[in-house]
Amino acid sequence: MKTSFLLLAAFLCGAAAFSQTSLTGKVTDAGSGDPIIFGNVALLKNGVLVTGTETDFEGNYTINTIDPGTYEVEVSYVGYRKERIKGVKVLADKANRLDITLSAEGVVLDEVVVTEYKVPLIEQDNTTSGAVISMNRGGGGYNRSRNARKSREKTKGKTLTSEEIRNLPTRDINGLAANSAGLSSGQQGQDINVRGSRNQATDYYIDGIRVSGTQPQQGAGGEGYTAILENGYVSTGQEAFSTFSIDVDKAAYSNVRRFLDNGQLPPPDAVRTEELVNYFQYDYPQPTDEHPFAIYTELGECPWQSGHWLLHIGLKGKEVSMKDAPPSHLVFLIDVSGSMGTAAKLPLVKEALGLLVEQLRPQDRISIVTYAGNFATLLEAAAGDEKKKIRSVINALSTGGGTAGGAALQRAYELAAQYFLPDGNNRVILATDGDFNIGISSPKELEEFIEQKRQTGIYLSALGFGMGNYQDNRLEVLADKGNGNYAYIDKLEEAEKLFITEGSGTLFAIAEDVKLQVEFDSTQVASYRLIGYENRLLAREDFEDDTKDAGELGAGHTVTALYELEPSTSMGSPEKAPATIHFRYKRPRESQSFYLKHEADTVVKQVAQASENFRFSAAVAAFAMLLRDSQYKGNASFEAAAQLAENARQADLEGSREEFVGLVKKALELSQMAAKR
Repeated sequence: MKTSFLLLAAFLCGAAAFSQTSLTGKVTDAGSGDPIIFGNVALLKNGVLVTGTETDFEGNYTINTIDPGTYEVEVSYVGYRKERIKGVKVLADKANRLDITLSAEGVVLDEVVVTEYKVPLIEQDNTTSGAVISMNRGGGGYNRSRNARKSREKTKGKTLTSEEIRNLPTRDINGLAANSAGLSSGQQGQDINVRGSRNQATDYYIDGIRVSGTQPQQGAGGEGYTAILENGYVSTGQEAFSTFSIDVDKAAYSNVRRFLDNGQLPPPDAVRTEELVNYFQYDYPQPTDEHPFAIYTELGECPWQSGHWLLHIGLKGKEVSMKDAPPSHLVFLIDVSGSMGTAAKLPLVKEALGLLVEQLRPQDRISIVTYAGNFATLLEAAAGDEKKKIRSVINALSTGGGTAGGAALQRAYELAAQYFLPDGNNRVILATDGDFNIGISSPKELEEFIEQKRQTGIYLSALGFGMGNYQDNRLEVLADKGNGNYAYIDKLEEAEKLFITEGSGTLFAIAEDVKLQVEFDSTQVASYRLIGYENRLLAREDFEDDTKDAGELGAGHTVTALYELEPSTSMGSPEKAPATIHFRYKRPRESQSFYLKHEADTVVKQVAQASENFRFSAAVAAFAMLLRDSQYKGNASFEAAAQLAENARQADLEGSREEFVGLVKKALELSQMAAKR
């Protein structure tokens, strides 16, 4: 008995020692010796990525529970040369150590020119005993320079120069808190507190907005949106062609809904007009020929600008049943970092993906990769009928740690390539709040990486969750570069719409690189304005360039575009077609495009006689312009938009149009309240 006990003890001690096999170290600047913060550390074996992590605020990293053996360690960070150390021996039962230095010599960064600051980045306020911290998160204001200075400085009563801010070894507001005396980062990095401050005594300026006490957890204070410069009127005498890529993303609408449901007007740059218009399905005819979509146009009076016309262009993708769709290999790439801990994030992710799992067929495959401080492969190519197995992995997910998203993204693509379906749908689905360290040397390099992968037939879709630190701008770009969809899920009903009601359209593209070029007749149209699609514009010559990327059309999806037209004369209707619409598209996995064209209508309908398609899309466009306080909103009003939509929802089977009317009324109330303040 004693011998057995000793053997068991020896076994347990050996197992405990083996579990401590790890690789640790510190990454520093070769010139200054300063720590490299949030650097990406990847562990590879025979050139294949095994796992990875990121450095902390002291430049330290730890990779735990790895098998003994010989590895390669690759370290990268923006502004430095990537270093790969070969022949790194990891011994069993030991905390192995490898310190690494990065050099910035010979690295050329793109120049960033700051033309104007509306408010100082960090400024002193002598009227209170606290500190005033003014931060603008846009434009990479916290970039770490190649020779970062130590930044543990007191902020009370101090103004930091732009040079000092550039040299801060931080990436965001929480990083500043961790490196500043008197500041602390709250639970999951969502709150920023000034120690010793009183309510109303310490103010923050975030994107120029003054807030007191702590960083707000809702609203746009810590959220990221790409600035939108609205399309203006273009004279047909100067340029008769308007070219753009379709956009089937719908994230902006559900994100706007989230703001309004929370009693807030959304920031203008969160309102992408085309995504609001395209959130809704329209009653367009099904295709009847060999092409995968049908074309619909309608011409009517512009509801918000007397004397102008509104040209409505619609596409309808061919319906494809899920049971008839090609097999799929979906790699779920799930953010489980600390910032995902709130109810509107990881718990909702788990529910949403659970709905998608229910739609899987035996021929489909699911892989799951998670990332926080490290990444983990939890599932490899499980069959679609192994639902219990897949659900158990999803249900067991929990949050904690940093955000090493870049290494995890590489791992997800490796799995997608390993189990690639030549005649199927191969897609990485990223679920995150977007607040992650990309880990690949620069945003540009990340985009190039995703673009390269899409050439292999592996696409990337992005699902956004949460509020407060939501990074819409990052996720939109990732999905765009990855030939995938971008959706924001604010509630479970949105996931049902995405994965059940519109499941085939969400997952299966029937036409790729779809471009429109509208040619206006200058004898009929004096000027035109494309409403929305600001970040989808193409050059005139891009239309015939088959190497130029454009948007994808999913099975059963509708796409709608609106032009506001200024007639050349005061005629009631044009004498001939005011516009010719040219289309190009590719069939999935083909490189040569097909061409179609369609003549616009010649009868200008009064608004009351126009179709529900026309009236409802016009109501949504007016609503978007009002939320943006657009200079082109003319006589639009929330009351008129609600009335126009109310009279155009007979085919509202899902209740989404009724919900829209309610949102317009909420926006009216909030705007009236704001006007009184």
